[in-house]
Amino acid sequence: MDAPHVAGRTAPALPGRAALEVSPLPGRSGIRARGEISALTRPSWEQALSELARRHADVSYLELSDVAFVDVAGVTALAVTAMNLPDGRVVVENPPPQLPRVLEMFWPGLDRIEVAL
Repeated sequence: MDAPHVAGRTAPALPGRAALEVSPLPGRSGIRARGEISALTRPSWEQALSELARRHADVSYLELSDVAFVDVAGVTALAVTAMNLPDGRVVVENPPPQLPRVLEMFWPGLDRIEVAL
């Protein structure tokens, strides 16, 4: 399994542990994530969301087509990040199926996040 990677930094992954790789999106404001978002990878996910928020300018993109799983706490981190943006929105592209379900369950009508399937 590959080591977690966040915006140019790599942290060691332990054998049998989940991994999360996060990299900038070429040509637009946002990040691409690969792997899974769970208790083991949450620090990397939250750091990536913090960096995304710092660079946010009207619309930020999260490309998640290579994310196999995101837990409720990972969706919570995304929702809190979006709610704390000064303006604009986050467009989440190709998320795992549980992400839009959790958003709808706990944050119905949160217009700061747009899910593009």
